[in-house]
Amino acid sequence: MLSCTSADPSPQGHAGNCLCHRPEIDALNRRLGAGLSRRGFVAALAATLASPGLARAQDARPILFKNVRVFDGRSSTLRAGQNVLVEGTRIKAIDGSNQPAPDNARVLDGGGRVLMPGLIDAHWHALFAALPMQVLLTAEVPFIHLAAAAEAERTLLRGFTTVRDLGGPAFALKKAIDDGMAVGPRLYPSGAVITASGGHGDLRPLSDIPSDGKPTVMEQMGSSIIADGPDAVRKRVREQLLQGASQIKLIGSGGVSTPRSPLDTATLTEAELRAGVEAARDWSTYVAVHAYTPLTIRRAIDAGAACIEHGHLMDDASAKLMADKGIWLSIQPFVSDEDTGPLPPVSMAKARQIFAATDTAYGLVKKYRIKTVFGSDLLFSAVQATRQGIMLSHLRRWFTPVEALRQATSDNAELLGLSGPRNPYAGKLGVVEPGALADLLLVDGNPLDDLALLGNPEKNLLVVMKDGKVHKDTLKS
Repeated sequence: MLSCTSADPSPQGHAGNCLCHRPEIDALNRRLGAGLSRRGFVAALAATLASPGLARAQDARPILFKNVRVFDGRSSTLRAGQNVLVEGTRIKAIDGSNQPAPDNARVLDGGGRVLMPGLIDAHWHALFAALPMQVLLTAEVPFIHLAAAAEAERTLLRGFTTVRDLGGPAFALKKAIDDGMAVGPRLYPSGAVITASGGHGDLRPLSDIPSDGKPTVMEQMGSSIIADGPDAVRKRVREQLLQGASQIKLIGSGGVSTPRSPLDTATLTEAELRAGVEAARDWSTYVAVHAYTPLTIRRAIDAGAACIEHGHLMDDASAKLMADKGIWLSIQPFVSDEDTGPLPPVSMAKARQIFAATDTAYGLVKKYRIKTVFGSDLLFSAVQATRQGIMLSHLRRWFTPVEALRQATSDNAELLGLSGPRNPYAGKLGVVEPGALADLLLVDGNPLDDLALLGNPEKNLLVVMKDGKVHKDTLKS
């Protein structure tokens, strides 16, 4: 059933923000109780969310941001005294003149505040960000998807208008958002991560070993898939692409949140990684490889990966190799226990190993000028998920605010562009320029001076626009 775990599960306690007590959801609960399959859930939920009672009306008029200072996603300075006109889903024009707004335009007076591109998180897990791991392993699948939809809206209101989903069954959520049935960021889904037996993402209980060939709980959810051998990897990659993956994530090393997967292990072989890369290239897209250590980083690059995820334990040689080969690095600025949700002791010990290595890793990034983007990789905690902007502000330790903002806007957009024809969104992201998609933030303060402003989005983000639609407007006018 679609149960609610709120401390105050009454409709009044939810203040109208929870779906659990709506008549439409009650009807869906009855259908689930009558035997609706998990596979049938997606279609039923989509139909439910599409009901007129849940639709959100949007003003179709052009929108003029008047008197703003523009950070365009690339420049190191602001353009003051600008007017930015949005028509439909795109930025129509930017000018510094005082020409009047179109007759039917809605005018948002920025009062000299900063208008910037929507933020992009290159390493997010839309279904896993806010729920504890134990809930994800035991809760009904419909509840997990509803919780993810609620968190997607909160993600957008934090200013992250686009996320690259690096593992999880996010295809239905993406479609619901794109079709206007739910509110959230643009999603670039990877689908299930593909790992080896014993690799990061293999969360089978020991009682399920040896495998009897039945799908694991994580495989049934579409979270991770075990593939041993090049042919198995190739097949699983194709399955994710068939479902709509914009890029593929392969697991090359152990991971923090998988208790029995040590960080120093190498999981998928070079031949297995290469098979995955070839299958992705056949679909004109790319592979990102989860890899922490020098061995696994080199193996992933030798196999043809375009992006390394994490890389915190890199050494000088593997860092130089990334730079020489033009490989992207999607690394997270983890610096303390505050940057991770509740984890079992064995996982917490591995997390602290990563925290201790972060400063050295970013030093190598700067030494070799590795193409680096921002991602947060926050997991398993609704409280931690709210720290997305705080994670971005950690980059002040190694970069200027402008450098950090580029990583989270135009640089991330360039990485997303590697998906080629698998890119689900036609148009430029991460920039403020005519013709670009209208994903915009109006900031109360100057993030080029104080990056920490983005760590308090509730206070400092006055307007959040995605795809030309205003999702938050607290301007006093």
